[in-house]
Amino acid sequence: MTRLAARNTISLLHITDTHLFGSPEGTLLEMNTHNSLNHVVNIVKQNETEIDFIVATGDIAQDASEEAYKSFMNIMGDLDIPYRWIPGNHDDLSMMEKVAYGAGIYEKLVQINNWQILFLNTSVSGQVYGNLSADEIEFLESSLQAVESDVSVDHCMICLHHNPIKGNAGWMEGIGLKNGEKFFQIITQFQKPKCVVYGHVHQGLDYVHESIRCLCTPSTCIQFKPNVAHFTLDKANPGYRILKLSEDGSIDTKVIRVTEFTSQVDCGHSEY
Repeated sequence: MTRLAARNTISLLHITDTHLFGSPEGTLLEMNTHNSLNHVVNIVKQNETEIDFIVATGDIAQDASEEAYKSFMNIMGDLDIPYRWIPGNHDDLSMMEKVAYGAGIYEKLVQINNWQILFLNTSVSGQVYGNLSADEIEFLESSLQAVESDVSVDHCMICLHHNPIKGNAGWMEGIGLKNGEKFFQIITQFQKPKCVVYGHVHQGLDYVHESIRCLCTPSTCIQFKPNVAHFTLDKANPGYRILKLSEDGSIDTKVIRVTEFTSQVDCGHSEY
């Protein structure tokens, strides 16, 4: 486990669902995902003067190619900020580990000041939905037990890809975390978990479930429209989230969507 030191208030950048291709010309529903990620990163550079850590919560690649993961690492390297990534349903964990060998960016535990950040793999090979395997559940429980007895840790943030509760659109019925109820049963047994951060549904969300604050961040490319029966793209721009984690456990957060960006996506698509 890595331990990092930051100012009294930790500044954390959350990006998700970058959906990069092996070719920088690759497009997802007509949006060039390499260009949109670069645009988001440029806005981050303009807006955020101090970032301590970056979490990237899956669907790093759309085609799970070695070149896509290398592109992501190159773009993140340009920010020169420590980061960790986890796989999403479009990713290949073995390829991610191969590309990142020796870099440590697939590490599952990072402590910053008195906050423990815990990373879970919810991906299921060949499936859109997510699930916590028996090994991941054991890791979650043992990690939280260790956190409870660690006097240097007061608060915990848990990062995963899939939405842990039902999505807000009818077509999302079967794409979330299958054992999300079990997930919350586990984390609510402990005192220190404060926040769950995820992606997958390409929306900006901020709500409380079972006393745990849940934060979803927009994709750096296409966006999904909420509260619709059938798959529909939203016209909202790509974005990122900034979280300010305070020593007392409070969280100040906001979503920033890019400006001066013209989306080429065709909102007439009926499937993803």
